[in-house]
Amino acid sequence: MTELNSQSTAQGTSVRYTPVPGTEPLRLGRPLVVAIDGPSGSGKSSVSKEVARRLRLAYLDTGAMYRAVAWDCLEQGLDLADGAAVEAAARGLDLELSTSPDVERVLVRGPHGMTDVTAAIREPRISAAVSAVATNLGVRDELIRRQRAIVAAHGRRMVVEGRDITTVVARDAEVRILLTASEEARLRRRGAQLGGTQSAEQLHEQVVARDAKDSTVASFTQAADGVFTVDSSDLDFDQTIDAVLGVVHAAVSRPAGA
Repeated sequence: MTELNSQSTAQGTSVRYTPVPGTEPLRLGRPLVVAIDGPSGSGKSSVSKEVARRLRLAYLDTGAMYRAVAWDCLEQGLDLADGAAVEAAARGLDLELSTSPDVERVLVRGPHGMTDVTAAIREPRISAAVSAVATNLGVRDELIRRQRAIVAAHGRRMVVEGRDITTVVARDAEVRILLTASEEARLRRRGAQLGGTQSAEQLHEQVVARDAKDSTVASFTQAADGVFTVDSSDLDFDQTIDAVLGVVHAAVSRPAGA
């Protein structure tokens, strides 16, 4: 079993932040985990990164971990329908990723050393394969274990985004948010993100069909009890950031037990 190492976690927190005079990080010296769930195309990644920057927190893209497993399985020529083989690949994967909102980097160690797969895991072939990995319960157990270890290694000061973050991975987070948007808005945003390279059918497969598959093992379409909902359908990026930060400040300002 591959364990997290201090080098990989420290690497993601080496970015220097210059504080604004007269200000200090929210809940300085105390835990602050912001858990953000949401469907494909809701803007989780871009919003989560900016929120992490504003709050001077580490950042974890859990989806990148599933994509890295999918990439590794395809590189090995594994049949993604072979659940036991895919689970074994996930448990044996030597994975390193940045936890800085300013540095996107995903590395996988293979027989010839570390391979930078940051760009490769975003390719359409990985998008088409990742649900087969993400719906494997053994893979989920392994990656959830790693995700919780990463949060702990950062002193529980992190923005964590993905699909079952508020209900499973970080259900004890200080702030839990479901970031959602209408199907029309999500398709439009994903299309723009991919530079108009995908057809309507491909976009539908990547957004709507993938959500339908993943929802069989993860809850990310409706807010659980205690989870705030931010609907960004009619909000631009800056307005969405303001809405999420408003939720964060409101949540940490509540009296204990409220």
